[in-house]
Amino acid sequence: MASNPAAKPEAVSDVQGDGRWMSLHNRFLAEAKEKEPEVLFVGDSLIQQLQFTPIWRQMFEPLHCLNFGIGGDQTQHVLWRLANGELEYIEPKVVVLLVGTNNHEHSAEQVADGILAIVSLIQKHLPRTQLIVLGIPPRGETPNKLREKIATINSRLAESLSGLDNCTFLPVDPGLFVSAEGLISCRDMYDYLHLTPAGYQKLCEPLLDEIQNLMKTYVKVDSTSVETASMAGQLAGDMS
Repeated sequence: MASNPAAKPEAVSDVQGDGRWMSLHNRFLAEAKEKEPEVLFVGDSLIQQLQFTPIWRQMFEPLHCLNFGIGGDQTQHVLWRLANGELEYIEPKVVVLLVGTNNHEHSAEQVADGILAIVSLIQKHLPRTQLIVLGIPPRGETPNKLREKIATINSRLAESLSGLDNCTFLPVDPGLFVSAEGLISCRDMYDYLHLTPAGYQKLCEPLLDEIQNLMKTYVKVDSTSVETASMAGQLAGDMS
């Protein structure tokens, strides 16, 4: 059987010549040594850009989170990073994984198996950690082949992860982002791929609920809107 390139650890080639990807990886290694995160986010730009939103500051910083997202990463790149030190020195209560939308050259089955390989690696290194695998959000303003591929990936993940110990597959309901006419709004995804603050709010409300449940915390959140400035103080008080 031919090997799956999406499930084989591979570092990103430094085609631009500035070493940024490896610099980010090395920074993550340093952060892993210096900090003791309760929650670790891992993935591509959809994870990376979350940390620059008000939602990250309000919802997730008080939960002592680290963000190991790198724009453009594919499954094999995340595999390489995690296999080369990013899971050392830490034992978070929860890991959140979102990756796969950038694996354009790989089939839906290959991408799903690449994600499952990451799941296996995380569980091997962190056997007591709860893992949340986020479904890949739909993309493109109008219906397209990539949306169909993503739906196939998510379906395979839901089936494969069902009943797996310490692992939750959190599907992303296409109805959150896709209208009855099959359109994605720029109000949710400014380029029909990357999320706006409003888009992140839709994605992160159910995610926050799941994280709280897995961490056995009982944080009452009256509102998860980006304008809720008091949430951070409330969460921080409950976590202290």
